[in-house]
Amino acid sequence: MDSQHSLLSAAMQTGMPGARRFLVLFLPHWPTDYLKRRDSQLKAPLVLYEPVKGGLRLAEVDAEAMRLGLSAGQNLADARAMVPGLTVREMDRPLLEAAFADFADWHSNASPLVAVMDAVSAFGDLVLDITGVAHLFGGERPMLRLLLTRLRDLGYTVAGAIAPTIGAAWGISHFARSQVVEAADLESVLDALPIHALRLTPPQIGGLTQMGLKHVGQLRPRPRKPLQARFGASLLARLDQAYGMIEERMVPRLPPAELYAERRFADPIGLMDDVLMTCHDLAIQLAIRLEAEGQGGQAFHLFLYRVDHKVMALSVNSARLTRDPTHITKLFANRSERLEGDYDAGFGIDMIRLAVSSVSELDAVQLGAFSHQGVAEDLDQLNDRMSSRLGTMAVLKTQLVASHIPEQAARLVPALAANDGSRDSGWPVPPRPLRLLPMPERVAINAEVPDGLPASMIWRRDSYKIEKASGPERLGAEWWRSGQRLQLVPPEKPKKGETPPYIPNLPQFDPEAGTRDYFVVEDATGRRFWIFRQGFHRAGEPAVWYLHGFFA
Repeated sequence: MDSQHSLLSAAMQTGMPGARRFLVLFLPHWPTDYLKRRDSQLKAPLVLYEPVKGGLRLAEVDAEAMRLGLSAGQNLADARAMVPGLTVREMDRPLLEAAFADFADWHSNASPLVAVMDAVSAFGDLVLDITGVAHLFGGERPMLRLLLTRLRDLGYTVAGAIAPTIGAAWGISHFARSQVVEAADLESVLDALPIHALRLTPPQIGGLTQMGLKHVGQLRPRPRKPLQARFGASLLARLDQAYGMIEERMVPRLPPAELYAERRFADPIGLMDDVLMTCHDLAIQLAIRLEAEGQGGQAFHLFLYRVDHKVMALSVNSARLTRDPTHITKLFANRSERLEGDYDAGFGIDMIRLAVSSVSELDAVQLGAFSHQGVAEDLDQLNDRMSSRLGTMAVLKTQLVASHIPEQAARLVPALAANDGSRDSGWPVPPRPLRLLPMPERVAINAEVPDGLPASMIWRRDSYKIEKASGPERLGAEWWRSGQRLQLVPPEKPKKGETPPYIPNLPQFDPEAGTRDYFVVEDATGRRFWIFRQGFHRAGEPAVWYLHGFFA
């Protein structure tokens, strides 16, 4: 037991947990504070109730109601009797959870990594990974003071703490005064906290209290195996997470950015043109940093922070790695056109951040006056801009698939995803018609002999005399795809005013049949068709023929 205690002390002294720094904000009355900010007609004391097991019980209470003796879980009728002038509203949990998510995203203007700590409550606890960003605010203490002050100015009750671990910062923010804890002081500060600071379940807290264990420091000298046997492994996990013996990971709400540039405004802006001009300036800053590191990005994210603690996020993607600021700005310009009336700057935007993710190595390219090296890149940039303007699924490319069955040898994928390397698989592609029918259509064929070349064809009640024919090219069933059926996509329902597509009432193509013999045939007018015989000709059972495509 002494060896475990010595190991933990050595870890504290060497600064193992101090590798990262976390800031936790505790807002005990956030739901009621938020609703009072949203509706000025709501007066304190305010409580929110919801049905629980056939009764109405308090779910949230504001600071004034708590001072008058009310608490969560109390019967609503009892609460009305205790406080006659009580303001009561039914709790809309989905609304509050969505609002708290937006509230959390707004705090990414302080740190790009923000998560909601919903293990104890769906709203009320935020954690920010401030490793490497505190110096932008003059240090950790000024940063904590700034975040607490601006929330209190907005009318929120809030406490906060900065510590080397998420568990420690949460416990200190809930059960101690707001403060910054260094790695060397973590052990002594945590030891003095009540066991509630470990985010334990009520049965665990009740059992520890019965054993006379009231403080976190009393748990560490105890034998670990009996504790685990009685209270479960989660108790030891919370203890080790708080002291930094094991890592506790956070899940950021917004996509983590590998590089970003931002600009704060003394006077808020609101016009989209101003936003795009700032985006171009930030793209230039990012391009300089990416070029210095020999990298490029494929995913770019623009965050617009409003003064009313809300954030708007726009994301665009590029088909290939890029660091061209003009191209990045055009992507966001085209993306903004799709917003239409959804863009709302509110009372103004006081900060804009441009971030890049999916970063990989991108070497510099030297272009000549008569070089064609930029042709493919220009085409990809055109696809990027059209995808941003029209939507990802509106711009498609053909991607080859390793299959010799014609209708399975290619598929349509978004142009932004077409450069993943799968089309360069080296699969041989024999000559194929320029146009394939969505589904092979049955035709009537007359041949000189049952297995000979076609002499005439009837398709959609029109007769075609075959002048020339070549073949066959035999395609067998793909034995490695046994059990798979052809997936034929039905046509989309026509919009109002549009002519419905022509779908002939012909026998359906049988995808389970195996061997096909393909022929290239030409009629008297020079039209060339791609037809095939399904299966083999047998006595008394003629083979079935299909038309599959047309050559130019």
